[in-house]
Amino acid sequence: MDSASEEMMALALRLARQAPDAASPNPRVGCVLTDSSARVLGQGHTQQAGGPHAEIMALRDAAARGHSVAGATAWVTLEPCSHQGHTGPCCDALAAAGIGKLVASLADPNPLVAGQGFQRLRAAGIDVQVGAGARESRELNIGFFSRMVRKTPWVRIKVAASLDGTTALENGASQWITADAARADGHAWRARADAVLTGIGTVLEDDPQLDVRLVAATRQPHLVVIDSRLQTPLNAKLFGPARQLFIYHAESDSARHAALEAKGATLICRPGPGGKVDLAAMLRDLAVREVNVLHVEAGHKLNGSLVRAGLVDEFLVYLAPKLLGPGRDMAAIGPLHALGEAVALQFLSGEMIGSDLRIVARVAGRDTF
Repeated sequence: MDSASEEMMALALRLARQAPDAASPNPRVGCVLTDSSARVLGQGHTQQAGGPHAEIMALRDAAARGHSVAGATAWVTLEPCSHQGHTGPCCDALAAAGIGKLVASLADPNPLVAGQGFQRLRAAGIDVQVGAGARESRELNIGFFSRMVRKTPWVRIKVAASLDGTTALENGASQWITADAARADGHAWRARADAVLTGIGTVLEDDPQLDVRLVAATRQPHLVVIDSRLQTPLNAKLFGPARQLFIYHAESDSARHAALEAKGATLICRPGPGGKVDLAAMLRDLAVREVNVLHVEAGHKLNGSLVRAGLVDEFLVYLAPKLLGPGRDMAAIGPLHALGEAVALQFLSGEMIGSDLRIVARVAGRDTF
């Protein structure tokens, strides 16, 4: 691409990043409409789920500015949709508006689209080019791609630990290892997820609320609890916020089942070996429930179970500048018998958040689907 084209796609990607968290389960998309001299005629991004997509917002913006888009170029970070959902097909809206060219970053992995948007635009005589900004657009929507391609959410484990990797003392004390800024940042990552996962051990030990409180949020993510034997207390704080609560269990107890449902929880039985919840089956079920990104805030046992099962994609780790000595690890995955058994990671970023260090590390090869 020439510099002007790179600038337009960069603008479309910036717009995509402005899409609200509540746009999920839809992908975050940006759209820019330009004339032959690269003048911006209209722009927009995906709105809250059920609302207009990026292309419609850009067309509306152009109309509000008094611009015709006949013969215009549309710069879009994902293939325009071709199916009728809460909104009409965006590819048809662009064709009806008379655009002359479409430059898109990626094909939509949704089987309901999957190239059909491009086909319909080409059939309408519109020049379609694909590939500009592909890496950035896919990364921005990694959870959406995971759900569509792998049929499971993108799983991210969040951990707060001391520099020597201790997440809690041997007596369970863990509040607070990191400082205020890191805790607020962790809430921002919660807000971007579709659901927060924890285990019954954390519920019984800490009675957490696990909602978004320390930053502004346009919605509360769902809460998912793995509770094999339905031990969740009826007075637990997790029942407070207005959100969906999914409890996955392996054993049945009709009285407990009815009591938890009466509190507003949705109970799903997914039994696995040893009376535990089948974690892989749980992830597949969450994908059906349109969870793109699953944010895990659990104890070392559940973290270890997810890692050992090969179900974790990424780690969000906050390291405090302190040493705590023996205690609970980030994830109970060992002991290993050879270095070759290690879980290989790729560091994506490292940044100071107040006095703590935030590291984002991805399990090697997990993003190659």
